Amino acid sequence: MNVKPKKYLGQHFLNDESIAKNIADTLTLNGYDTVLEVGPGMGVLTKYLLEKPTTTYVIEIDSESVSYLKAHYLQLSNRIIQDDILKYDFSKAFANKSFAIIGNFPYNISSQIVFKMLENRTQIPEFSGMFQKEVAERICEKEGNKTYGILSVLVQAFYTAEYLFTVPPSVFNPPPKVDSGVLRLTRKEDYVLPCNEKLFFSVVKSAFQQRRKTLRNSLKGFNLSENLKANTIFGQRPEQLSVEAFVKLASTIEMDQNIE
Repeated sequence: MNVKPKKYLGQHFLNDESIAKNIADTLTLNGYDTVLEVGPGMGVLTKYLLEKPTTTYVIEIDSESVSYLKAHYLQLSNRIIQDDILKYDFSKAFANKSFAIIGNFPYNISSQIVFKMLENRTQIPEFSGMFQKEVAERICEKEGNKTYGILSVLVQAFYTAEYLFTVPPSVFNPPPKVDSGVLRLTRKEDYVLPCNEKLFFSVVKSAFQQRRKTLRNSLKGFNLSENLKANTIFGQRPEQLSVEAFVKLASTIEMDQNIE
């Protein structure tokens, strides 16, 4: 493959075949028979996905990459979607069908792609791929650590997160300045929270936006009752709370406010 893809949206294109195969193999193929690859570029990962007993779609915004894919991966046929992953309506290609997402995700929109996945989690039982290492580690982090934050809690409320392996800069074109990390997210069997989910998201985001403060201070905007604020949990900082504790906290605030 002699074509040199241009860097797009912070993306660094993988040129190591063995790592591409390893990423493709992160898919368990449990609970779905359709896969969507995000940002395939010139198809180094795509070729291994096409070997799987699944139907592969790709979504790519760069017209040069789309032209290359159409010319070199004829078996993709009409399953090349030229669009912005962040704006694309999944129902256009998948209706209500379950599908997995995989990719070498552009660094500067990778967190937004994760939030897109969370919004569509009823259709996405599995999500795997490559991120900037520190982002992958943050998503998989547990409470009690400084890197534990909004992404950690929101993702792990609905998915089991596994950090799988690290990838060095040398295997990319152009090489990034940092290591990359590959993770897999597997949707939990019970991925509907026992609380108001909009409130849960709001509580988590508000808590970590002022992560040095105790919850009593960072959650002032929720107009908590004096009785509730006396609860010892409000003397803690957000990184001290597990995902389960955040769910319980949101449930408690919901009952306190009688939110329907």
